[in-house]
Amino acid sequence: MFPLQRNRRLRTSEALRSMVRETIITPSDFIVPLFVVEGKGKKEEIASMPGYFRLSLDNLEKEVNELWNMGLKSVLLFVKVDDKLKDNAGTEALNPDGLMQRAIKTVKNACPEMVVMTDVALDPFSSFGHDGIVSGGKILNDDTSAILAEMALSHAKAGADIVAPSDMMDGRIFEMRTLLEDEGYHDTGIMSYSAKYASAFYGPFRDALDSAPVDLKDVPKDKKTYQMDPANRTEAVKETLMDIDEGADIVMVKPGLCYLDIVRDIKNAVDVPVSVYQVSGEYAMIKAASERGWLDHDAVVMEQVTAIKRAGADLIASYFAKDVMHLLG
Repeated sequence: MFPLQRNRRLRTSEALRSMVRETIITPSDFIVPLFVVEGKGKKEEIASMPGYFRLSLDNLEKEVNELWNMGLKSVLLFVKVDDKLKDNAGTEALNPDGLMQRAIKTVKNACPEMVVMTDVALDPFSSFGHDGIVSGGKILNDDTSAILAEMALSHAKAGADIVAPSDMMDGRIFEMRTLLEDEGYHDTGIMSYSAKYASAFYGPFRDALDSAPVDLKDVPKDKKTYQMDPANRTEAVKETLMDIDEGADIVMVKPGLCYLDIVRDIKNAVDVPVSVYQVSGEYAMIKAASERGWLDHDAVVMEQVTAIKRAGADLIASYFAKDVMHLLG
């Protein structure tokens, strides 16, 4: 009853506010996405992602050590491969001496305790820029899933702790889990992109890896036949529960901020960790607006990652991870 209860009493100082704060951000909340390229001494800034870089393996090693010293404990690896290595079946993805496999070993050699997660999808290796094999204007689900399982096994053999299929093919988690078990990789985890939407926020990421769908006849112009419709909500829970039944250890919602209702729905429905990808478009918008003085960069970054965790995320894959560590002091 007013004035016996005044909510503002617990907001009168930062010390008091911090004591009753419900959502706390820590280094262990974050997965750091890293882009890897061939060569030596390379640190290529991505034009649409200011302050973020593609790294050659020698600089990857330095970056991983820096991240670990900051308290960050997990990286998610992506590779940019030369166009001459791309084909419709993503053959290079299975190369035991490929860039991804060498990147995994580089991280593990540099920092054995770092949790190494790897992107499992064909688009960086596809001559058509799709997450699956293209045939007759369609994406072949089952043929793609078989290749993705082999890709996951290749990453496990190279030393990956967790494979992260980002393709949205039906049944691919079961294919991966079965093959990993058959080959003795019982401890290799699977973080499934379970609710990945056909979002307009992925553009800068595709610039980073040169992985956008190509504009050719008999090639789907977008990924809407396999990624989820942004208008759908209950379908996300269905997708996620199916992935858990097939063997997923962690599930993911992607993108982040526009889908926090989905994060909460899934968090309420499952008993495994829920991760969220704060994607490249979200990163680019904050950078662009803050460069123009329209937003307070640091305040908006902290507000967004807090909102993602408050919605139910146990883990956040974010390009702002290092920025947040500096802000946390």
